Amino acid sequence: MAPSAENKLTGLAAATFTPFSPNGEVNLVQIGPYVDYLKEKQGVNSIFVNGTTGECMSLTIAERKILAEEWCLKAKDKLDYVIVHVGCMSLKDAKELAAHAAQIGANAIAVMAPFFLKPSTAGALRSFLQEVASAAPTLPFYYYHIPVITGVNFPVRDLLVGIQELIPSFSGVKFTGMDLMDFGQCVDNCPPQWSLLYGVDEQLLAALAMGADGAVGSTYNYLGTHANKLIAAFKLGEVVQAREIQFKMQQLLSFAMKVGFNVGVNKQLMIELSGLSLGPPRLPVMPCCSEDAKLIVAKYQQIFTEC
Repeated sequence: MAPSAENKLTGLAAATFTPFSPNGEVNLVQIGPYVDYLKEKQGVNSIFVNGTTGECMSLTIAERKILAEEWCLKAKDKLDYVIVHVGCMSLKDAKELAAHAAQIGANAIAVMAPFFLKPSTAGALRSFLQEVASAAPTLPFYYYHIPVITGVNFPVRDLLVGIQELIPSFSGVKFTGMDLMDFGQCVDNCPPQWSLLYGVDEQLLAALAMGADGAVGSTYNYLGTHANKLIAAFKLGEVVQAREIQFKMQQLLSFAMKVGFNVGVNKQLMIELSGLSLGPPRLPVMPCCSEDAKLIVAKYQQIFTEC
């Protein structure tokens, strides 16, 4: 069932990396320490697993299941919220993953639009999401909007028209897009029990000003403490302080983007900052050389020394 306005998801959720062994196999052993690191070192109490950062489309259905199981198991009694991304190119695969997420105790599921044979209209996408949600009708359901990956870029506001009648468990949107007008229209027209979660980390403050309930992002794996300070400052009306933290985050990400800020670079940065053994990304994503990662770490240390 969809959450109420009192218990809806707010705050930060880390989009987790998938731990691999050096030879490219899923490494479940690292998930327990990863959960502890997020909670104890970053103050992050929610996670979004098997998403873009987790290289979901490079995983088999079996791998996604065992990962979801382990994340839910290790997060139990430690983290507040585990969202499992179940989007696939195949409707049947997505429904299978949705049903599995319900069986293993996930708190919610999310689905991005299929992007090989793309939905041509908002109505077509609504029908796809409805079918996936029907496989796990008791779980809160989120639409994962990420047009830079999917190429599906009609306004999310159009998608949301009438969606709760089709999907009673619909609970909100993970909005990983740059269009703050569309995001604002979603906030303005959504019921209070939905969660509007923003997914472009370098624009978090702007999204909060537009009414975001929280955020999901890869950098919150290692910038969680700073992002939490930003959110706290914003809530207190300390906009100048919040802006200073956002600018520092932008400085780091701008520097990283010059190196080529893809999943491989991002994952190596997480490894350097956390000390976790997360392994390389899976081909075709190329690993980041440790020298480049160390340059970004040095920039992080320079920027956040006084933050």
